Amino acid sequence: MNDAHSPAPAQTPGVVIVTGGSRGIGHAISTLLAREGHAVAINYATNAARAEALARAITERGGRAMAIRADLSRPGEIRALFTRAHELGPLWGLVNNAGVTGTKVRVEEQTAETLDALFDINVRATMLAAGEAVRRMSTRHGGRGGVIVNLSSVAARLGGLPGLVPYAATKAAVEAFTRGLANEVAREGIRVNAVAPGLTATDMVPPETAKLAETVVPMGRVGHVDEIAQAVAFLLSPASSYMTGSVMTVSGGR
Repeated sequence: MNDAHSPAPAQTPGVVIVTGGSRGIGHAISTLLAREGHAVAINYATNAARAEALARAITERGGRAMAIRADLSRPGEIRALFTRAHELGPLWGLVNNAGVTGTKVRVEEQTAETLDALFDINVRATMLAAGEAVRRMSTRHGGRGGVIVNLSSVAARLGGLPGLVPYAATKAAVEAFTRGLANEVAREGIRVNAVAPGLTATDMVPPETAKLAETVVPMGRVGHVDEIAQAVAFLLSPASSYMTGSVMTVSGGR
């Protein structure tokens, strides 16, 4: 039986913005979503060559993609990112993947400036980008609905490795925001979930940290970026149509 408040059926694939979409986990997400038929707006901050190469590889395989530069610490550039992405068509999804670990020092050695830089990207940019997405996707604003997936970390619940405590705090904020926003827009055709990776082999994880996986991860290894991308793709798909406000942990049991 249909409910008067039920959102419209999922209409995928569609246009998806992937922040930090040209490297590491973001690269894997952009590649997989394109393979599944989505048009992908690949956001990057500095390395235009890498982002353009990925967009070109996707289009050469018959997909649709666009590389878009935007410094997510600047609200005006976040708005411009969404404006440019509209050239691919109406927005269907947002993957808030961009993130930084911050300065790896103890809390008493952190400065206001380093903390501001960390929270600007990991928390404020996630919230501002989500707001831009809601304005475009919400049925309340004339949209057709859509999906937001935020990237968290198991550090949100474990407290983070020594020297990365503020990073863990930013990811805890992302998880709280995910649950709150999911409730706020649930009857407007938008689902909001998060993926919390564990130790994953990227250029943000130094070899000595990756080595920890052998002892602290029950499966005894680091995760692969493709494994994280699969979780994101699932949350963007109709297969997860009754999921919102959830945090999917992909951590090898950690």
